[in-house]
Amino acid sequence: MKRSELGGLTCSLAGALAEVGDAWSLLIVKELMLRNRRFDGLAAQMGVSDSSLAGRLRRLEDLGIVARRAYQDRPVRYEYRLTEKGEGLWPVLVTLTTWGDRWQGRETPPLVYGCVACGVPDARPHLACEACGALLSPRAVTASQSPDMQAERARRTAGPR
Repeated sequence: MKRSELGGLTCSLAGALAEVGDAWSLLIVKELMLRNRRFDGLAAQMGVSDSSLAGRLRRLEDLGIVARRAYQDRPVRYEYRLTEKGEGLWPVLVTLTTWGDRWQGRETPPLVYGCVACGVPDARPHLACEACGALLSPRAVTASQSPDMQAERARRTAGPR
């Protein structure tokens, strides 16, 4: 299966990866979450060519993840802000960051998240059940496939490789 076909699968993870599955897109989203919103600031932190950054920003805008707003008229200059859809990537970034902190052998995390509500400087975000608050892990959840997903998986299993 080609990467370009991921978005057509029933699997929501495959569809999400088709939209934001490349490292540069997620790093752009991280920078925007850190309130680094202008092209020059993004380029400085990312170390990617201007044309590559511009292309990725256009794609994220086309996908509705980023919105471009003019902050200067002459010449026209833009800043980029996350949309509601873009802000929805917050738990993904936090989880990947936490995973990286643990498995890349970092003694001190390069980035920590503090809680504005209670003032804790290292809030250590985690996944929890919305109903009861229990911490979630692969062993603490069940996964149920929709009939469409079951049928798609069965077709791939039965079909030629």
